[in-house]
Amino acid sequence: MNNNGHTPLSKLPRVSERRIALRVTPAAERAIRHGHPWVFANAIQQQSHQGQVGDTAVIFDRKRRFLAIGLYDPYAPIRVRILHTGQPVQIDTNWFRQQIQQAAARRQTLPDNTTGYRLVHGENDGLPGLVIDRYDQVYVMRLDTAAWVPHLNDVLAALTETTGATQIVLRLSRTVQQIEDGLYGLKDGVLISGPPLPEMVHFQENGLTFEVDVRHGQKTGFFLDQRDNRARVETLAANKQVLNVFAYTGGFSLYAARGGAQHVVSLDISQPALAAALRNFRLNQEAVAQTSHDLLLGDAFHALRQLRENRRRFDMVIIDPPSFAKQRTEVARAVTAYARLTRLGLRVLRPGGTLVMASCSSRVTAEMFFATVHKAAVEVERPLHEIERTFHALDHPIRFKEGAYLKCLFATA
Repeated sequence: MNNNGHTPLSKLPRVSERRIALRVTPAAERAIRHGHPWVFANAIQQQSHQGQVGDTAVIFDRKRRFLAIGLYDPYAPIRVRILHTGQPVQIDTNWFRQQIQQAAARRQTLPDNTTGYRLVHGENDGLPGLVIDRYDQVYVMRLDTAAWVPHLNDVLAALTETTGATQIVLRLSRTVQQIEDGLYGLKDGVLISGPPLPEMVHFQENGLTFEVDVRHGQKTGFFLDQRDNRARVETLAANKQVLNVFAYTGGFSLYAARGGAQHVVSLDISQPALAAALRNFRLNQEAVAQTSHDLLLGDAFHALRQLRENRRRFDMVIIDPPSFAKQRTEVARAVTAYARLTRLGLRVLRPGGTLVMASCSSRVTAEMFFATVHKAAVEVERPLHEIERTFHALDHPIRFKEGAYLKCLFATA
């Protein structure tokens, strides 16, 4: 770390000018033509040379014509992440700038009182494996593949030129953090541009102020993808007793309070998260002064059973759990967990109350999720009457099937 308070990128390797030439299976070729952003290792039929992490790979079709160019990672199951198809291009600062500018243009209709949102949504904005979130004047870049490391200087320059970002933080996925070689001293949560950060960064979402720990918080610090669902909760919360399960730092709780809820309980297993939820309420004291707010520390499954045994009942129950299925082998277990949570939630929901049930597990399809919730509701004799099904917000666009993960059900029971 230098005397400006951030980690320099001068030690990063230069991108190799020698591109890797690839031929892929007919099925992979068709997938690329249809816009799929990944090439798996077992789809590669011919390769010019081994290459290094972050090298650019050019894929040719069966007639030896240019098909696509992407970032190469010789150690990952997703061997190439596609950046561009069609005509050959030079992948450099100018190209990254164009991609970020296009992503920013897609978000122009976000309200002025929202200074926290996703600027780049990885594959779905043409930059696979790279997420950029904005928190007011602080931008957080999250890498899901080490293939981006050699390109960080170009991306940093493009981001700064496009947004005028004053401070940029680097976050690394767990997979990338586990890499022993190839990170060149980079660590999760380091500041790579700008002056030192305060411990907590503040931003606005629909006029509410939130704090975020951009260096140590989950993902990039805040779950920006639920913004629209939080706003929907606000419209339904008037005069209600609300339970927010998996509350994290209190996003849904705060919206419910501004919507006129009488009382809100934020339940989470993390004491630091609940402490942050309390601070978020204090940051918005005027907007939520009419609502009492309690914190409940504990495991969601156990706490819901305890609430039922204590005869606690609520007019609205919000259940927004973490991903239960990061692999295909975990799908059955995830479905079982969603069913359990639905049953537990309904047992503390007053008749006629509102259930808000969300899933961020991409391997559990929307059809599977909604069917599971409905079936579980019938099992406890609380059939659901749907208000609305919601999916991805404007700043979390979806361009390919596997990219879809968020779904949420609003219903009465």
